[in-house]
Amino acid sequence: MAYGNALAALADPTRRAVFERLGAGPKPVGEIARGLAVSRPAVSQHLKVLREAGLVTDHPEGTRRIYVIDPKGLGALRAWLDRFWDQALENFRAEVEGEGKTAKKRSKP
Repeated sequence: MAYGNALAALADPTRRAVFERLGAGPKPVGEIARGLAVSRPAVSQHLKVLREAGLVTDHPEGTRRIYVIDPKGLGALRAWLDRFWDQALENFRAEVEGEGKTAKKRSKP
């Protein structure tokens, strides 16, 4: 249930804002924290939770760590969400095809 950890991690608005900032590409903590209403250490703690949930990874670059969205973790979350979308599309298709058959029956002389 990898998606459960991801959903729980993204439930926090500040953590979600941190995650969304990484959508533009890899960033160090200082750049992520710039403009947020929390301290750099707090952003580091949010990144730790996101990393443990499998949503971000990091790698060293000199004396700092660079954070990036982990496509594997995001893929697990997307696969879970896609199940609902796939079912909604299937229900829509069935409804449209059902209405098409009903309309044809009504239009026959």
